[in-house]
Order: sequence, then C-alpha cells, then structure tokens
Amino acid sequence: MSTMTRRKFIKATSAGATVAPLIFSRAWGRMSPNETIHHAVIGTGGQGGGHVRKFQNIRGCEVVAVCDVDRKNREKAAKDAAANVKMYTDFRRLLENKAIDTVSIATPDHWHTPIALAALMAGKHVYVEKPCSHNIYEASLLKKAATQYKKCVQHGTQRRSKGDHIEGMRLLREGAIGDVYVHKAINHQLRGKIGKAKPEAPPEGVDYDLWLGPAPEVPFTRNRWHYEWHWFWDYGGGDVVNDGIHQIDVSVWAMGDRYPNRVVATGGMFYYDDDHETPDTLMAVFDYDDGQIIFEQRLYTDYKLEGHDNGNISYGTDGRMEFGRDGVIVYPNESDSYQVKSPEPVEGIVENFLTAVRANDPSLLNSPIEKGVVSSDLCNLANIGYRTGVADLRFDPDKVEITNNAEANALVRRSYRKGYELPYEG
Repeated sequence: MSTMTRRKFIKATSAGATVAPLIFSRAWGRMSPNETIHHAVIGTGGQGGGHVRKFQNIRGCEVVAVCDVDRKNREKAAKDAAANVKMYTDFRRLLENKAIDTVSIATPDHWHTPIALAALMAGKHVYVEKPCSHNIYEASLLKKAATQYKKCVQHGTQRRSKGDHIEGMRLLREGAIGDVYVHKAINHQLRGKIGKAKPEAPPEGVDYDLWLGPAPEVPFTRNRWHYEWHWFWDYGGGDVVNDGIHQIDVSVWAMGDRYPNRVVATGGMFYYDDDHETPDTLMAVFDYDDGQIIFEQRLYTDYKLEGHDNGNISYGTDGRMEFGRDGVIVYPNESDSYQVKSPEPVEGIVENFLTAVRANDPSLLNSPIEKGVVSSDLCNLANIGYRTGVADLRFDPDKVEITNNAEANALVRRSYRKGYELPYEG
C-alpha cells in the first residue's frame, strides 16, 4: 500500500512535472517516408472504426491491417484505411505480420489484455482502450509485460492528453484551491433499457466462438452483441469501466495515481428490469489517509448534477475545481470563477502514443499503462464490492490480492475457456 501523502505528491510532482510533448514542430515536422509507422486496429466496431480514421489521418502513420470477428465491421474499416490494407478475422494471424509496428485494441473488454499481451510478445507497441483489463489480475500482467518487453503501452484515458486538464492538475498541485480532501467523479446519463433477447444463430459472417474467446460458451443473443456486451460480467463491467473510468481516472490522477486504503461500494438494479447484469446505480468511496475519491453513477438521468452529466469536482479549502465538457473551471468562491487554459498546444493521446513509439521511449506517454492499471483496478474493485456486498475491501497491489475477504478475492481473476488461456503469466 502506498504511503505517499497528498503533500508529498505535490512536492514531488511540482519539482518534476512536465507538460506533455508538443506535436506541431518537433516530433513530426521532419519526417521522411521511410519513417512511416505501420499500424493495425484490432476490433473495428464504433470505437475501433474511429481508431482507423484517427491513426490513418496522422502524418507518418499508415493503417496497414484491420481485424474483426465480424466481416461487415472489418470490410467497412478497410474502406477507411489505406488502399492495400490487409483484413484479418483472427488477431493471432495479424500479429504474425512482422511489418506491423503498432496495434490499437478496441475489442470488448474481455479481450483487451489477452490481445495486448500477445501483441507485446510479438514485438508490437500497444494502444489499448479503457479499461485495460477485464479483471485485476490481468492488469498486473499487462503492466509487467510492458516492462519486460520494453514497449510503449498507452491506455485510452485521453483526458490526460488535454492541455486544460494538464494545466488544471498543475494548479491543483500548487494549491490554487487550497488543501484538497475530496475528489468527486460523476457519471450521470440516460442509458436506455435493452429488454430481453432470446437465443438465436449468430449473424452471417461472424466468428462467434472467437468473439467469446476466454468467456464461457453460451448461446448468441442480440443483447450480448454490439455495445450491449458492456452490461454482462463475462465481457465487461458495466458503465463504471465503460464511461465512469474516465472520471475515476481524473480523480486518481489528482490523488497522485495511488491506491486507496480501502474501497466501499454499493448500488443496485433499480431502473433496469431486463437482461442487464451490471447495475444502473453504483456509489463507491475510495478512502486514503489524506482524502477520498467519491464515485457516483446513475444511468437513468437525462439531467445534470452540480452542472455535470459526466465530470469531476475537486473540493478544496479555498474553492473548487471542475473538470467537464465545458473544460476546467476554478471557483475560488460562489461569485467568482475563471477558465483554465493550456499555456501551449499539447498533442492528443494518439499523437502522443506515436511520438513515444517513434522515440521508443515509454516515459513520453501521457497515459502509460502503469497509471491506467490503477484506474482500471479501482473500477474493478468498485464492481467487486457491489457484486459481493462486502464493505471495506482492502487491496494489496503488490500481492494483487484482496486481503480481507476470500469471496471478493476470488473475483480478482477469472477462469479461461480451454484454448483461450492467457499467453503470458509473467
């Protein structure tokens, strides 16, 4: 358990803090064609399709391969990529392609770490969508493998690559709102009900067995398919790891990327009465020696709370700081406020990943996997507290173990279907 206090964190980060590297005039300005990074996107649905377009449109990067178990998805993605793009159904075949330098992973959550581990072992740099893992044990392996194989692994929590957020964190460290003891992470939105779906044959052109991968074999239903898989424990972890992780990550960042002493979580299925397994309402408190992170999730609200649907509030002795869709705003008091602006342009999360890859230097990453692991773990701990009803969870990140409850600790890792075991065990 980390013993770093908020004051020690302020001192350490203020002394060594740096602004994210710039893109416009340095890393990419003098590139020659033979320096092109050859990229592949694995998982080309809504988020992955965005990856294809984003990576392809960055100078010095070419999307040369796409992979998806759904033929329609990969064919659509291929049209957005380079003319000679290769299409794959099985990511394992893609990783055999030695011409590929980097991969981004935008599959369902239960495939994030298994694919990322295989990619690192194949010598690729990795951009992995949030959450980096389906469970806590996987996250620990991914962090270890990134170090062992000396590759860049960027976690898809992009707020760490926003200039106003970087500047806001600097101001927090310098005491702009005094001593800060509570950070609130808010996930409020309306997510509709999904109803109840009957088993049916998988769509034509879909390798459903490969889609299931390490998860138990069950019949196909439409509610286990595109996007709705988020609401089933075998593939996702509900909205705390889907959307709430962005807000939790900002609060974790503000707390110095530390693990709490204990986690208390509660929630329920109050709004949904359908195939959802994950809750519509979840509250979690992450207790530290010197403060708290409070997470609030409500998926039945089409209105804002404290001015936010999804966002963060840091409460200090001399005011509050808010991080949200309107940017970063400081309120020294109720009658005064000012907008935080970045003093200079900052490269986005994808550009930052490619800059680090080009330098072969993971220390340049804005959202390195070791920080992504902390935020992913806290999300998974909140889910474990909800699922077991165990209050006061105590987690030891060095042992990768919940130390005070065997039932809860059993959810730190999962079982893997035969033929889909993890490729790496540390």
